[in-house]
Parts: sequence; C-alpha cells; structure tokens
Amino acid sequence: TPIVQRNSVDEGYLDLGPCGCRTAVEIERRMRALQRRIWDDLQIPASFGVAANKLVAAIASKARKPRGFTVVPPGEEAAFLAPLKISVIPGVGKKSEERLAGAGIRLVGDLFTRSESELKALFGSGWEEMLRMARGEDDRPVHVDHEDAKSYSTQETFNENIGDPAEIERIAKRMIDELMPAIRADGKRVKTMTVKVRYPGMEDSSTGRSLADATDLEAPFYPLVQPLLKAAWTKRLPLRLVSVRFSGVEEKGGQLEMFAQADEKKRRLAAGRWRRTEDSSRNLSF
Repeated sequence: TPIVQRNSVDEGYLDLGPCGCRTAVEIERRMRALQRRIWDDLQIPASFGVAANKLVAAIASKARKPRGFTVVPPGEEAAFLAPLKISVIPGVGKKSEERLAGAGIRLVGDLFTRSESELKALFGSGWEEMLRMARGEDDRPVHVDHEDAKSYSTQETFNENIGDPAEIERIAKRMIDELMPAIRADGKRVKTMTVKVRYPGMEDSSTGRSLADATDLEAPFYPLVQPLLKAAWTKRLPLRLVSVRFSGVEEKGGQLEMFAQADEKKRRLAAGRWRRTEDSSRNLSF
C-alpha cells in the first residue's frame, strides 16, 4: 500500500485498503509476513495491531510486546478495550490515571458505569470525546505527509494533556530555540514555520506561515507562534502534543557586509541565550 503515515521514529500506520486483500485472513497473513521480514532483514522486533481504525490499531499494537500481533475485528472495538487499563486511552497519563482510580475508574469499561454528570465532572467538555475513544470510534484517515526534502522539526508529547495556551506558547517558543542552532550549524536559512497540535483523541491539526525572507534567527518567528497556535488549536480541548517544523530551507547566501555584521551579532546573542537556557535547564526537576 502507498498510504503510509509515519507517526514517529518507531511508529506508523498503514491503510490496507489499496492492498487488494479480499478477506481478513489475507490481511492478517500479509501483515504477519511483513512482521517476519522486518525481523529477518533488520532484527527489529516490530509489534502490529490490525483494526478498522487508527486509535484501536495503535492500542492493539501495544497489547503484546515485543513482536506482538493483535487483531481486533470490526465491531469488536468496545469489547476489546473494555477490560484494558484506562491508561491505554490517549491523554490519560499517570496523574489522570490516579485521579480516575480515586473515582473508581480503573478500566476502560468503567466509564460506561458512570452518569453523564459524573463524566462531565471528571473530564469537563472532553467527556464525549473520552466516551467515543472508549467505544473505539475513530474516523481519522491515514494521512500521508508530503514534507519538503529538507526540514527541521521537533515535537513533545505530554504526560498529562495541557490546556493552558500560555504554557503551549512557551513550549513552542522553546522548540524554536532548540531547532535554530542546528539550522545555523548547517549553514541554512528557513522561511516557513508550521505548528501542529494533537488532541486527546489523536486528531492532528496544523497550520503554517512564511516570512518574506528566509532567516536563521529565532526572533522573526516568535511573533508567529501565537497566531499559528490560534489557527491550529480550534477545539476547546487540551492538547496531547505540540510540534514545530521549519521548511522552505535555503542555502545561506551572500549579504552586504554591514548587514552580515548585524546578523552575526544577533546570532551570537541568540547562541548565548540558548546556551544559558541549556545550562539552567540542567538544574530543573520535572
């Protein structure tokens, strides 16, 4: 199948619709063959989850490791999820798991023993989304990213979902500070910044904006963070992940000497600020 979504360095999705498989048995046979080939060629213990949607497939892939293989037939999503720990639901971190356990919710199926008012008290406006995930419902397509041949990106997945816009903005600006030294070290400039956010249900939303001219400095991108987050973060839900990507990569060109000197001074100041941030961060405890 050509429909492949790389979700991270070691996780991804395949849409098996185009593979021409006529039965579930044939799908399973092909996926097991792929799993064996990965092991035979690379000695990497890949785990597979086969399901009708991305949410359940991702959870199924983690059900048995290493080299696990779990199939969830269509229509059996809720039954598969019900006996699992509530922490398998995206966005339920350790603290949330402890809080839910205090309310008597330890398994996914426990959610369905609570009234609407109880769920609203626990999850706020996200209670319906939580129930939808607990039923194993997910209509997101497998998304093929056609990224530039060269780009710079970083992302952070949170242990606990974050709903504070100021905190998300701070994290995104920190990512700019982390990426730009690598861009300078490569002798590159970038023109476009894209911000991506991910909701608890694993739904992504992203938007980008370009500068008039490519640069290798942090400061021109800082003012873009807030409007980009506002454009991408449209649902009244906390976020599970945020990422920043720079594209529109250009080789560093020649400049008039006086502008080159001014830019070099800015770069030294930026590098010094980044080093101070790095040094101070070593003493932080999370």
